[in-house]
Amino acid sequence: MRSANEIDGVLLVDKASGMTSHDVVAITRRALNTKKVGHCGTLDPLATGLLLITIGRGTKIQDLLMSEDKEYAGTMELGKVTDSQDADGVVTGSKPVADFSREQIDAAFAKFHGDFYQTPPMVSAIKKDGVPLYKLARQGKEVAREPRFVHVYAHEIQAVRLPEIDFRVVCSKGFYVRTYAHDIGQDLGCGAHLKSLRRTKSGRFNVDGAITVEELKAGPLEAVAARVMSLPAVSRLRGA
Repeated sequence: MRSANEIDGVLLVDKASGMTSHDVVAITRRALNTKKVGHCGTLDPLATGLLLITIGRGTKIQDLLMSEDKEYAGTMELGKVTDSQDADGVVTGSKPVADFSREQIDAAFAKFHGDFYQTPPMVSAIKKDGVPLYKLARQGKEVAREPRFVHVYAHEIQAVRLPEIDFRVVCSKGFYVRTYAHDIGQDLGCGAHLKSLRRTKSGRFNVDGAITVEELKAGPLEAVAARVMSLPAVSRLRGA
């Protein structure tokens, strides 16, 4: 059995709602009694699902893993706009929701497929002059944000039960799913926010079989360490 300090690799964690990605890093450090731990691709507190945790020498491939495409399953609620663009925010506007046809909803989603630019939300970790935007937002400030070039590879409308729409989206790095929901709501003319979100895939990694936060907390160290994918195994899975 390797000592904790010799563990190198990637741990697939199924993040619970109501916690930050940094919370998962802290729990992993305690579970494996090691300090060199990072994560790939922040999940908002509201979101659940796949979070890639890098350990030891695994932190050296963090940027590589973060650059890969992601898949999400989410629910948007039409008719209400929030300051964070998700259900954790304060409602800043509301409008009646028309009895949209499936064709109208399909057309709105189709406008956000392929290549397009997306303006990041104010409530985000992007920095302006070294200060995270969410801190400025808390002060009631709004600053210009540089639009980002993003790509949606695939999308699927899974269920429509107005005012809610369940969807699946496969997207590029740096994509904000809450902004996606917000923008589709704007296109429909009634506004929308992201009610729930789950990351199901990141690159070749799938949330199925990922360790839960409860399992991570419960340990013991040997059981958690056994779930860490070795760097050669990660390389093989990625086809590298």
